[in-house]
Amino acid sequence: MIELATEQLAGIECIHASPAGQRQARLPTILFYHGFTSSKEVYSYFAVALAQAGFRVVLPDADMHGARYNGDTDMRMTHFWDILKNNIDEVPQLEAALREKDWVADTRFAVAGASMGGMTALGAMARYPHLHSAACMMGSGYFMQLSQTLFPPLVARTPEQKAALSARLAPLAPYDPCQQLDALANRPLLLWHGEADEVVPFAETVRLARALRETQRDRQLTFLSEKQIGHKITPSALTALVSFFKHHL
Repeated sequence: MIELATEQLAGIECIHASPAGQRQARLPTILFYHGFTSSKEVYSYFAVALAQAGFRVVLPDADMHGARYNGDTDMRMTHFWDILKNNIDEVPQLEAALREKDWVADTRFAVAGASMGGMTALGAMARYPHLHSAACMMGSGYFMQLSQTLFPPLVARTPEQKAALSARLAPLAPYDPCQQLDALANRPLLLWHGEADEVVPFAETVRLARALRETQRDRQLTFLSEKQIGHKITPSALTALVSFFKHHL
């Protein structure tokens, strides 16, 4: 049995799940971030599965999503990387709100997510050294390179347009996980990806795992994939994520 509620944390609407009767207890806690153009409700099955396993789970709506969406689809499509950066910036605010309520068990605070949410988890792990662990499902750790082809905020064909794109993306550079491999190596990290992903290429996760492995930074890495699976979460992926946190968090 679990308890599931919608509430405001740090001014952000979130789904909050916990084991039944333990809502006010200190629990190992996971922030889970949804994918682009989706919402916390669509990914709420993660909250159910993780709460059933004994965790507190908080699923926030990203900026321009869910309860924070103003209906402007065209504007949102040009702000993928801004939204991702904002997610990473909001992690400390959400953690502070949870700790103020005394809901987090000591240092057992982790971040996870799928697609854009998985990239959020990687970016947060690279940026916040105190996070216990992280899980990235079908994401990428190569923000600056991927931003040239995945939901670029501007058309960049001419030299002037390319310069404008570089200027627009410049604030993202300090968040790029691939430039901070040491930060990804010193805590438990799960990378999962479908090998037939048509949105975020599987090669993105392969090369991050290879970079960690070739520099002997993979001691705490769990790298899993599934053949013939596109950009979606499978039951076995959900099971793998729950098992990862049961073992590490």
